[in-house]
Amino acid sequence: MAVGRTNFRESLALLFRARFPILYIESFEEPRVLAEIRSVAADSNLMRTVRPVYIWSGTRGFISLDGSVKKETTDPKAAVEWALRQDGAGVFVMLDLHAYLGDDRRPADPQLVRGLRDVASAFQSGSAARVLIVVAPLLRIPDELEKDVTLVDFPMPNEKEIRNVLDQMIEANSSADSRIRIEVDSVGKERLAKAALGLTLNEATNAFARAMVDDGVLSNDDVHVIMDEKKQIVRKAGLLEFVDVNLDLGDVGGLQNLKRWLAKRNNSWLDEAADYGIPAPKGVLMTGIPGCGKSLTAKAIAAAWELPLLRLDIGKIFAGLVGSSEQNMRSAIRTAEAAAPCVLWLDEIEKGFSGVSGDGGDGGTSSRVFGSFLTWMQEKTAPVFVIATANKVDRLPPEFLRKGRFDEIFFVDLPTSQERREIWSLHLSKRLKKSKAGALEVGEGLLAGLTDASEGYAGAEIEQAVVASLFDAYADRRSLVSDDLYRAVRNMVPLSVTQAEEIAAVRHWAAERAVAATALEDLSGYSSPPVAETAALPEVAPQPPHPEPSLSRGGRLVDF
Repeated sequence: MAVGRTNFRESLALLFRARFPILYIESFEEPRVLAEIRSVAADSNLMRTVRPVYIWSGTRGFISLDGSVKKETTDPKAAVEWALRQDGAGVFVMLDLHAYLGDDRRPADPQLVRGLRDVASAFQSGSAARVLIVVAPLLRIPDELEKDVTLVDFPMPNEKEIRNVLDQMIEANSSADSRIRIEVDSVGKERLAKAALGLTLNEATNAFARAMVDDGVLSNDDVHVIMDEKKQIVRKAGLLEFVDVNLDLGDVGGLQNLKRWLAKRNNSWLDEAADYGIPAPKGVLMTGIPGCGKSLTAKAIAAAWELPLLRLDIGKIFAGLVGSSEQNMRSAIRTAEAAAPCVLWLDEIEKGFSGVSGDGGDGGTSSRVFGSFLTWMQEKTAPVFVIATANKVDRLPPEFLRKGRFDEIFFVDLPTSQERREIWSLHLSKRLKKSKAGALEVGEGLLAGLTDASEGYAGAEIEQAVVASLFDAYADRRSLVSDDLYRAVRNMVPLSVTQAEEIAAVRHWAAERAVAATALEDLSGYSSPPVAETAALPEVAPQPPHPEPSLSRGGRLVDF
């Protein structure tokens, strides 16, 4: 894990004083790294003796602090030999050396490797305080040098550094003759700076500039522009998927208890929340019946909070060579933290970690990857809000469910009468608004009839009933009528019938282990008549009645 900037300087000074001979700093931000190295080397409070800094590149060779170029040092082997011949104290920084250290397709130059091993021996045992630092955007260490090289984590820009860049850009564009209008307040500046966490200073500068020139105004609403820049980080990493969403919590029918819980935690990653002593929320586990809105809620949370939504496909983690799965998980976690504050979504997590019990025949890989993920969830400090969904929560190991991994476990049950009415209203208004199927009057009478007719139906099944009715109307090239909707309901066998036993089992599990996502007021007056005894539909031919589903509610009843 990367340390903070102040700790990086202290750690680097400690490694200098302890005579660590070769350090490797992986970073794309050469200017920031070089500035930190020079600062440490010249700081008499951190170092017993001030050390000169020499910078090497493949185009110019070694250059000293006064700008003088050391002749015939552009070749990396010659450069290493030159550093080895220097008797006095010094810090030798090599910028492009990783290109000569080999990769999966070609080995490292053996003479260069030998030279670096000589440097390691001489710098460690010599009287002069010398250190060689490799600064590279990629990590490439030959096996022969593994014991001689020390990795040093370099942190991404912190909020203060990004805020300084933003303030400088605002000041530069605040003159009366500027074409850019600045309409951002202090809270907006904080949100923009926090949204840019995980970007390099150059990337953050580009993002702020894009926000300014997009419409000629920098405002609080320009957070979405920063999110677009963060998409680049996710796409380049390849292990996470950046999910675009165009909805909010209002597009999710029902689940008022869960919505209120989430609303109270909005903006909890801001400094204002920290002043209350509030830590950033860890996340939620949503379990329950398939098709009742768990995945839709995950998308809506990110949109409502104006945070990027990253989806982690566990299948991509378990791929490649032996040992790569663990590395993939660490890389995915680093990518998520780089994009923080963000929402990390793991859909149907019980399927992804099905081999955790040890009988998956993968040599324990699943258990190790799962352990790494659990440890990160317990210890993480970055504002990454984890949303995990599971249909069969009994397949998850108990250590995944204990307090400290998630803030709360919610059970999403079949929608109540009030929730079904909201779902019908949402889908009908959305579909008919874009449809040429005629202007069906969606009044209270129709909604009440459909609500009663769809007792025991999941939200996804209600949506499909609307779609099926539109297909009926389209096939006849006519307007949609209420008969189409009732017929679609009658012709569908809901999940509460086909998987009645499984639903009863998961409700029994959730009764004391999870909190009901449905609000108490939506349960008032709730009844559970069998589907066959729902409201009479005289306009539709009688259909064979469905068996009576088990509709006792699941989840502990609390009120947020």
